[in-house]
Order: sequence, then C-alpha cells, then structure tokens
Amino acid sequence: MMSLTVLSLPQKFKRLLQAMMLAVAVVYMTLLLYQSAYGYPGIQEPHNQVDGLANEPLATHRDQLLQDYVQSSTPTQPGAGAPAASPTTVIIRKDIRNFNFSDIEVSERPTATLLTELARRSRNGELLRDLSQRAVTATPQPPVTELDDIFISVKTTKNYHDTRLALIIKTWFQLARDQTWFFTDTDDHYYQEKTKGHLINTKCSQGHFRKALCCKMSAELDVFLESGKKWFCHFDDDNYVNVPRLVKLLDEYSPSVDWYLGKPSISSPLEIHLDSKNTTTNKKITFWFATGGAGFCLSRALTLKMLPIAGGGKFISIGDKIRFPDDVTMGFIIEHLLKVPLTVVDNFHSHLEPMEFIRQDTFHDQVSFSYAHMKNQWNVIKVDGFDLKTDPKRFYSLHCQLFPYFSFCPPR
Repeated sequence: MMSLTVLSLPQKFKRLLQAMMLAVAVVYMTLLLYQSAYGYPGIQEPHNQVDGLANEPLATHRDQLLQDYVQSSTPTQPGAGAPAASPTTVIIRKDIRNFNFSDIEVSERPTATLLTELARRSRNGELLRDLSQRAVTATPQPPVTELDDIFISVKTTKNYHDTRLALIIKTWFQLARDQTWFFTDTDDHYYQEKTKGHLINTKCSQGHFRKALCCKMSAELDVFLESGKKWFCHFDDDNYVNVPRLVKLLDEYSPSVDWYLGKPSISSPLEIHLDSKNTTTNKKITFWFATGGAGFCLSRALTLKMLPIAGGGKFISIGDKIRFPDDVTMGFIIEHLLKVPLTVVDNFHSHLEPMEFIRQDTFHDQVSFSYAHMKNQWNVIKVDGFDLKTDPKRFYSLHCQLFPYFSFCPPR
C-alpha cells in the first residue's frame, strides 16, 4: 500500500500542474480579447500636433484608429481621391490640425449623437454642428454649400453711392439680397432702404487710403465672424459678382478646412521689410496676397484662426505695422503669420487686368468682373447689349447676358 501511494503522487501532481496551466491560458486569452475590444485602461490619446502623433508608437486599438484617421484626413484639392473606407465609426472633423484628439470618441452610439455632444464641448462647436449631418462610417461626402452659407461683403464709400452702389443694387445684388452687405463710411437712408437695411456705416474715414481701407476690412471680418456663416467673400464696389458661379466654386471646398481663395495681381510674391527704421536688422519676408479688386473668399475655419490675431479691430494695427493696404495686410496675416497658402482661382478678375480678353462664351464660368476708366479710355468687357452711352461700364449688358429674364433687359 505504501509503495502504491508513493507512485501515485507524481501522477496527481502532473494533473494538478496541467489544470493550472489550462487556467492560466484561459485567463491570458480573456485579457487579450478584452484589450482588443476596449483598449488599455488609463491610456489617453495625446494632445500634441498631427506630426508628433504620427511618429509615436501605437499601443492601443484607439491609437491605431487615430493614426489611420490622420493619414486619411489631410485636406486635398477638390477632385482628389477620397480616403479609404474605415469599418469603425469615428467622428470626422476636417480641420484636423486644430483639433483636440481627446475629444475623438470611438463608440457604438450613433455618430450624429456623438457629434452633437462633441459640439457642445468644443470651442468651435458651430463648425461641428455644421458637419453633424455629414457623419460617415466610410468615405466622407463633400460638404454642400448653398447661397445662404455665404457672407458677401462689398466695400464702398459715400462718393460712390449714386454710381457704383446703385449699379450693383440694380443688377447682381438682386440675386443675393439677404447675403450681401455694404460697408461704407456714412449714413445714407436712401440706400439703407434700397438694400433693406444691409448698408453698414463703419465710422471709418472717407477716402481710398490705407487707414480707411484697413478700417473697413476689419469691420467686414468682425461682422462675418458674428454672422455664423461658413464663407466670407469680400468684393469691391467696382465688381460684378456672378452669384451662381460663386456658390458653385465654394461648393468644391470645405468651410471646415483653411482656404484662402483669390487671385494675385502681381507676377511674383510681395517682398517687404518689417522694420525700416533700422536697416541693419531688417527682416525681409515674402508672401502672396489676393488682390481685393478681384474679390477673395475665406473659409470659416481660417477666419477662426485669424480671430485672436486680427479680430476685434486688431486687423487695423497689423496694417499700421506693415504700412500696407487691406488686401496686402490680409495676405500677410494668412500666408506669413498663419502659414496658409493662397489658392489661386483664375475666375476672379480685377480692373488691373484687361477686361476685353475675357471671352463672352466664358462669362458664365467667371466669378467676378470689374471695370476702370484710365487715360480717357474704359477698361471693360466686350459684350453685346446696351450701347456704350447707356452702359459704359457694361454691367447692365453683362447682367442681361447671364440673366436675361430681368425686366430691364431687352428681349432676345
């Protein structure tokens, strides 16, 4: 009996060891499955910039999702291929470089619900609310821009109310009455009534000099920021704006990405010296700017970045510092300070280019036109319509070419 008991001990020990190993394996597999599904407790997404995030080792399932999102969400030019589809519901926000990654959630709840909660917590909640209907689980859909998403500002002055302003009000303003605002330097009850209250007296000085121009541009920017619109488009009072084409253009871009759309009037970047008082320490910089005489558009995402730098009247101070007018100051802020490049759109036109070279069969595709009277000669488009005495600036004729149903247009 003694010998039998001694021989059976190793067998019992062996079985016990096998049972323990099986239990350890079960626990280990359970932990692996839990970590795969829920991640490691206590680990949070980093708050650093996109470049830093892309270089860090990925420790969790959520980190892998974030890396995939960073790689697939870099803004691209319109027409570029869409990012690859993702099988997991992730909140999408396209102004990725300004986004706090701790606010990105991976959840089984409906994505629209998550976006609503995220909008409530985010400083830029308004943009997120705009995107709440575009939440996706696969290929992101392009944003839809409508006329009411655009804030159109027109800079003018008292001396041009009865000439330039009256011409705009009778033509293209009728296509965007609720979206267009005129920024001037005096009270004018007659045109206040004609524009249905859309004439704003900025209290800026009258005249076409740097201080007055920057003052009005500052007012335009601040009023836009208060409006909640998605796009800020500035034009001068000698511009004709093809409103449907403007809407179509902006529909190709996302207002939640930094966009500076316009056209330069110079053939090379502007070079300026920031401190002319001390020539030994001058800082030379170069940048592009969109000429205000052709018009330009800024996305809301970009203007929100400009807010702490140029909002609340600070735009005027920057113009004073660099001693340049409003459109150059705008380019300095966007291209030099914020490092957002100008996207050239050739469909904008100013009086600084020969208008006669714009072919009549392309009028529908242009965003803006202009005119000028220089050296006793008009720089205007060539268009059939009214005679030169009736329509020397050719805006009535252009308008009737684009929109012949207006009452003042001659029958075709």
